[in-house]
Amino acid sequence: MTPAMTHEGRLALVTGAGQGIGQAIALALAARGARVIATDLVLPQETVSKIGPAAFALQLDVSREDAWRRASLQSQDVGEVDIVVNNAGYFPNRPVDELDLSTWRKTMATNLDAHFLSAKFFLPAMRRRKWGRFVGISSNMVGLAIPGMSHYIASKMGIIGFMRGLANDVAGDGVTANAVLPGLTNTAATATQSEAQKRATWEYQAIKRLGQPADITGAVLFLTSDDAAFITGQAIVVDGGQYRVG
Repeated sequence: MTPAMTHEGRLALVTGAGQGIGQAIALALAARGARVIATDLVLPQETVSKIGPAAFALQLDVSREDAWRRASLQSQDVGEVDIVVNNAGYFPNRPVDELDLSTWRKTMATNLDAHFLSAKFFLPAMRRRKWGRFVGISSNMVGLAIPGMSHYIASKMGIIGFMRGLANDVAGDGVTANAVLPGLTNTAATATQSEAQKRATWEYQAIKRLGQPADITGAVLFLTSDDAAFITGQAIVVDGGQYRVG
């Protein structure tokens, strides 16, 4: 079945698009008609090659303001960005008594500062056009009992808060801001876990299997489409039914 061209005419910027969830999101947006600027610490040439002429690669360290400024200027060679999906993340496991300030700050800079910086540089043009979409990739870990991840959980909870606050500020400008919370997903980041460790996680899900990067794309496609124009400041969990409210 040919996918509906729900994103035709849109330009999307996706961070952490070199592999895993970010690459899957970039490919899915392109399949719906969007042109895609794929960014990563290393130029995501594989992602661009898979998409073809509708994709463009940029090198971007999402933790640095100067890098975002440069990316915003370089993106103008392609067009005005309509959609920003912040997916890049940093997630070292550190028990709190082993957690040092530099790791804390790098986690916050990568996982949370990036969302503010993307809005700082791409929101003004969206406001002029009266249309824009921000999606922050958070994590269902904010609702789970996982040791050694206090810094990561704090940053991912911060994404939810920032999206809600941003949504309030831009609601009158045709711009929405939402968070997506994936569960354990089959990516390079989880490759070091044993099958027993992975099973121990997804056994608590309603859907008894490991998530795949493509499983995350549906929520992102919806939230970045015209169909979601009245949805903003929300956190949508995509984890096979593991996260429980209350």
